[in-house]
Amino acid sequence: MADIIKYSEVKDLDAAAINAKVSEARRAIFNLKMEKVTSGLEKPHNLKVLKKNIAKLLTAKNLKK
Repeated sequence: MADIIKYSEVKDLDAAAINAKVSEARRAIFNLKMEKVTSGLEKPHNLKVLKKNIAKLLTAKNLKK
């Protein structure tokens, strides 16, 4: 479900693509948290992976300024 994004893949994206990926990852985190509360997670490490992906995306976006 949540794949680790490499920074080399992210640094070539434009701001709109980064924003789209960030919002998609935040939506996925929300859904995983809801699933965790209701039935438990099969792969709880996906939350950590998604948070790290968001950090990489936002870092790349801030460095482009």
